[in-house]
Amino acid sequence: MTARGGAGTSAGPAVGHEFSYDPFDPAVMADPLPHYRVLRDDYPLYYVPKWDTYALSRFADIWRVLEINDGTFVASEGTLPAATALAHRNEGAVADPPLHPMPFHANFDSPLYEDVRRCTSAQFRPRSVATLADRIRALANSRLDELLPQGTFDLTQDYGGIVAASVVCELLGLPTELAADVLATVNAGSLAQPGSGVEVANARPGYLGYLTPIVEARRTGSGPESPIADALLNFTLPDGSAFSDTEAATQMLGVFIGGTETVPKIVAHGLWELARHPAQLAAVRADPAAYAAVAREEMIRYCAPAQWFARTARKPFTIHDTTVEPGQRIITLLASASRDEREYHDPDEFIWDRPIQRLLAFGRGQHFCLGVHLARLEIGIMVEEWLKRVPDYTVDAQAASRPPSSFQWGWNNVPVVV
Repeated sequence: MTARGGAGTSAGPAVGHEFSYDPFDPAVMADPLPHYRVLRDDYPLYYVPKWDTYALSRFADIWRVLEINDGTFVASEGTLPAATALAHRNEGAVADPPLHPMPFHANFDSPLYEDVRRCTSAQFRPRSVATLADRIRALANSRLDELLPQGTFDLTQDYGGIVAASVVCELLGLPTELAADVLATVNAGSLAQPGSGVEVANARPGYLGYLTPIVEARRTGSGPESPIADALLNFTLPDGSAFSDTEAATQMLGVFIGGTETVPKIVAHGLWELARHPAQLAAVRADPAAYAAVAREEMIRYCAPAQWFARTARKPFTIHDTTVEPGQRIITLLASASRDEREYHDPDEFIWDRPIQRLLAFGRGQHFCLGVHLARLEIGIMVEEWLKRVPDYTVDAQAASRPPSSFQWGWNNVPVVV
């Protein structure tokens, strides 16, 4: 079946039916898990006519789609397009953006996307990341030295957030004294007004206020070392031109945002789940050095805040007897995949030592998370050091909060008493 926007196709229920799904619906994002269950069971490829977009919810389907790297799916409209972008109905394939002014490189197809990504990737390879372990451990313990005497503080913001933001600052060449400001800026950028989605363009001036001065300083050979900025300044685009300072800074957004936003939410929520399961907490606490890394994988599966990422079709693609036409979009519901009963036994339960063969929380394929190795290292170390030093803790569940967002369902605030 070829479906160019028919609301009544087999890909999903017609408008007016009892069930509906829209990632920009505040009621959906208030608790998306029940919606994901219905999608997986009844509408594995669900058409959202308002946005000319399909939602893909099963693990195996998403695994299959994200591994395709032949130009069938591109992120030319962004991996997290806002409602204003999706409201435009494409009439055919969408071309890559113009080279100047250069947007974030994820919006381009191969080979430009991979070429620019390599400028930012050297510090995130396994061997390079391993050298950061001692520094991350020192940052975690420094925060605990300051926080534990207070008795009560926020697990997401005060512990995981400051540690993760400090690491990002050091990787990019910013002073760690700016970690709290960087964290606040990134948090503000992920908020969304109900029904609109995240307008990344509106948040970028705040981000670039940190990043552009790094590039400006490195262009003149001054300022702290920043291998990422140096690589971007030395990069030559296909037309022979180079990045402007603002364009180079824009390519650093993935490190700036991704490295700051996700890890703190997984650490805080993961420690909360252990507190909710005393037997599991005792098991991990018996040998944190060995078991924190095991529990980390279940924390990533169960607690990762990102709900979905988008692609735009450039070539026809058929799945579940429906052809997605060029110009139409697919949103891959990674959070639904993490709760798919077809992939995980009893997926709505947190099980610290669950055997996990495959994960989609970091994506897959061309846009696989650049910082996956660093994220795993940070989560494992922060959980390990916490369990070594905190004999007892209680989360104030009533005061915990998830602010509105169109693409993530993460705990921004997890108050804890130690």
